[in-house]
Amino acid sequence: MKTPDQQVGQRRVFYIPGYDPIHPRRYRELYRTEGRAQAAISGYDLTLRPKPRGETYGWRVTSQIEGGAVETEIDVLVWSDIVRDSMSNSIPATYGQLVQTAWTYISSGALGGLMKLRKGPVIAALYPVGMLLLQALVALFLAAGTGALALWLTGPVLPGIAQVFVACMVGVMIVGVVLRWFRKKDNKFYAYYLMHDYSYSARWKGANPPALEHRMAQFADLIAAALTSDVDEVLVVGHSSGAHLGVSILSDLHRSGRVPHNGPALSFLSLGQVVPMVSFLPAAERLRGDLTYLSRQDIPWIDVTAPGDGCAFALCDPVAVSGVAPPDQKWPLIVSAAFTQTLSPARWQELRWQFFRLHFQYLCAFDRPGDYDYFRITAGPMTLGTRFAGRKPSASRITRAVSKFTSVPT
Repeated sequence: MKTPDQQVGQRRVFYIPGYDPIHPRRYRELYRTEGRAQAAISGYDLTLRPKPRGETYGWRVTSQIEGGAVETEIDVLVWSDIVRDSMSNSIPATYGQLVQTAWTYISSGALGGLMKLRKGPVIAALYPVGMLLLQALVALFLAAGTGALALWLTGPVLPGIAQVFVACMVGVMIVGVVLRWFRKKDNKFYAYYLMHDYSYSARWKGANPPALEHRMAQFADLIAAALTSDVDEVLVVGHSSGAHLGVSILSDLHRSGRVPHNGPALSFLSLGQVVPMVSFLPAAERLRGDLTYLSRQDIPWIDVTAPGDGCAFALCDPVAVSGVAPPDQKWPLIVSAAFTQTLSPARWQELRWQFFRLHFQYLCAFDRPGDYDYFRITAGPMTLGTRFAGRKPSASRITRAVSKFTSVPT
């Protein structure tokens, strides 16, 4: 039961994952294990239990944090099926995506703008291109070697044309075998996964494909329903690519008048955002307009990144760097998770080269927690706005406009 001086006794959390083909149960297990670890470190109680089957996948949390008992229901807004449908299983198709994606970012000038921001996410974007090309070169090198060996072995028994034919066939076979081996090992290299991720936005030049727009409208309906319930806070969390989806979903909700003035507090937490990868593209008018719109509203928006996360545009104000910051911009508040300070030296040393794991650190336990604690935010007794009230933005934040494209819907 909520005490008289407690802001939140009941909360709904809507978590929007990034470009991820894996079933959302991974997020429940991550919350369970990391929440338990953070509770032990920080001295509070956190218990998970299943929620009834419904339109979304999720779980319930009972917590005792900062002297308040809180009941939280967490829903994952699933679009993993759309992600899986966008991921080609064909090796030639993936190399075709490589060419198309590289051309889109280079020819539009978006890559040039991104390179003026953080180096980490640009390197992460170039990584799958380099890795796939390296895999192709390895395959061709081995094919050339085995082809030459086939020529030498068949020399005494086959005429010249037949020798060349056999050598070519052997070479083609070797290329296929090597590339299929690399594809099978992509859970170690992540080249195909990242290529599909970047090509998803590049294919539409920053616009949302129809299937995704339809799913976003369904998400908005679920959040709108929660805003008419008797909970104290509705918190939307967008991680990675899910951050820019959250921007557009919340903008749509507010524009359509579905955010009641006397309803629950509505808050937005963006984590490890990669907004510029989309907003810098020529056809991203919808997203740029939503960035401008949401930045003006009375919806607390906290953007948390960390320079140690090489996959995110750390401390980059997504509104400002996209060149669409209005004069009356209120949000987001740019906060650093400061991995080198909130993780012990031993833990940081263990994780610092695990780039993809660090991109999920925002959802995990910190052994030296600062003012950012995912579990206090999602299951604690304060609203997001109150928790960060008076917090100054990171002194290292980047606010200069660098996007070549700044058009918004008229």
